[in-house]
Amino acid sequence: MTRAISLHHVSKSYTRGVRVVERLSLDIRPGEFLVLLGPSGCGKSTVLRMIAGLEEVTEGELRLDGEYANDLPPSGRDMAMVFQNFALYPSMTSRDNIGFPLRIETPGEDPRARVDATARMLGIQDLLDRFPSQLSGGERQRVAMGRAIARHPSAFLMDEPLSNLDAKLRNHLRAEISRLTRELGATTVYVTHDQAEAMSLGDRVAVLRGGVLQQVGTPRTVYGLPANVFVAAFIGTPRINLLRGLVRAPLDGAMTISLGKQYLRLPEPLCLDHQLLRVQQGREVIVGLRSEAVRLGRPSDARPGEVAISGLVEHVEFQGHEVLVHFDTGSRPALVPDLESPRPARPARRRRRDGTVLDRLRERAGARRAGPVVVLDHPSDGESDLPEQTPPEGRLPGDLVVRTTPDIALRHGMQVPLLVDLAHLFVFDRSGERICPAPARLPDLDE
Repeated sequence: MTRAISLHHVSKSYTRGVRVVERLSLDIRPGEFLVLLGPSGCGKSTVLRMIAGLEEVTEGELRLDGEYANDLPPSGRDMAMVFQNFALYPSMTSRDNIGFPLRIETPGEDPRARVDATARMLGIQDLLDRFPSQLSGGERQRVAMGRAIARHPSAFLMDEPLSNLDAKLRNHLRAEISRLTRELGATTVYVTHDQAEAMSLGDRVAVLRGGVLQQVGTPRTVYGLPANVFVAAFIGTPRINLLRGLVRAPLDGAMTISLGKQYLRLPEPLCLDHQLLRVQQGREVIVGLRSEAVRLGRPSDARPGEVAISGLVEHVEFQGHEVLVHFDTGSRPALVPDLESPRPARPARRRRRDGTVLDRLRERAGARRAGPVVVLDHPSDGESDLPEQTPPEGRLPGDLVVRTTPDIALRHGMQVPLLVDLAHLFVFDRSGERICPAPARLPDLDE
């Protein structure tokens, strides 16, 4: 048995009107593995607890298999929850911990057969007579998962179950969770702040920021077609390169995006997405380039759709199978200051005398979507297109990170020619919303 879970404009508020979840709408299909992804404090665990019935829904509706379930007690929802801190009873053996919910649900039945079957599935038969204090972290998490699996629930709710484990064990248990949930066929809602877990486990990923849903889609879609700067920056390792640009679209010349000391010349004839950038003439935008969208190469080696720039080597990270090279291209990074903060700061209300009514309405709508994503200063009146900006403390050197093969020998201070593939160019407006590729267009991500 599996279950459909639907949230319709669900909000959660605590005392003094503090909202941690705001008008969240999400449909989880029966048997689907959905990951709630976001930084600490974004409301993802609160959403999970509302689904489980451990938190009340302040506004909106929660439906289970189409039935209204806001007031349904946790015991009536047929769901099993796996917690971050294992939550095992220290005075019980592993066998008793796994069998405890079975004895509560069906007091007259002997749970040993189901406990043994669950233990074989998880490979913990030899741990059944041990107490939690005699188990490692990974073994305790397997027992906690066994307690949930033995119940044969219609849905699994997992709240960062691997965050307390070391990296090697996390990778191993991640594969086990993926295998087990698919074998059992139960609906699974998995909460994490680790994008690697989200991308490898989820059928779909729902990205949250400040209690507001930013985007939901397959891992391939949220990586290859992010809805805004926050999603683009939060998903992907290394983090996407975000550069401040200025659109130049003269009627009698080629369209370019100035990056400060260099520029990207858009090839002619312009594709549809690049044609739509004409409306941004003279406006500052955010240019997004994944590390794989730039390669080392001379202008003469450029393929169709590639344009040449150059960079000064600032730092080289050897990763074994690849090398990450940090270049200084003379560009200015676009900062996402609240990327790791619990909740984005909402701008103070003030009366504006500049801009049109439509501009003010757009700003107000953006504030309701959890505040501005990026911080950009107004262009200066000096010779440079873009103002000087001091990088924050702790930031790695350079403004562009490029992924390349380990056989490339580079050293600090080298001037290197680079080729940018404009087919993988993202452009976001000042508020962080994606404008290129156009939101209505979904490119073939298998290309």
